Amino acid sequence: MKRANVRNLTVTAILAAVATVLMFFNIPIPLMPSFIKLDFSELPALLASFALGPVSGATVCLVKNVVNLFIDGFETAGVGELSNFLLGCAFVVPAGVIYKKWKTKKGAMVASLVGALAMALLSVATNFYITYPAYVNLMGLPLEAILGMYHVINPAVGTEPTNQNLLQALLMFNMPFTFFKGMLSVFITFIIYKPLAPVIHGKRV
Repeated sequence: MKRANVRNLTVTAILAAVATVLMFFNIPIPLMPSFIKLDFSELPALLASFALGPVSGATVCLVKNVVNLFIDGFETAGVGELSNFLLGCAFVVPAGVIYKKWKTKKGAMVASLVGALAMALLSVATNFYITYPAYVNLMGLPLEAILGMYHVINPAVGTEPTNQNLLQALLMFNMPFTFFKGMLSVFITFIIYKPLAPVIHGKRV
């Protein structure tokens, strides 16, 4: 039992290190404002949650954000890292809990879908109450400028700095983007999980 716990801690630490590195490799998305980028740092957390349980997945989310906070996060007082941690946990914890009780391919798919949906829905709240207020109040970026970036992509988004227009932008852009980001991690996980599972669990291939 002790040996298994040590292995689990070691694997969690390795996956957290991989997630930390992946967090710095982000890709701009043409159909999103320039400050929103795609990264795959939730992928190791999802692997950890499936293989070792939801606590391991949440730990990976915590470690990658704490490291990023000390490297690049104090400009916004850590609100970006807080939002990323909350969204990551909303993704991998429900997925890990469901998969722990339903360890089949269908269970993994349902778990992944629930996690991705939870992350997408929570992204509206975290951006509305945490991230965007930080952009406005801590970084001095006017809300009109933020909404203007969305308006350039889709003129249906209003540019007047109101909560209604911000919510419209988040529902129209951020929520589907976050769901897509989650499902992309799910797709990759389904490809690599089976080959990696013996290594993660310390079994002979």
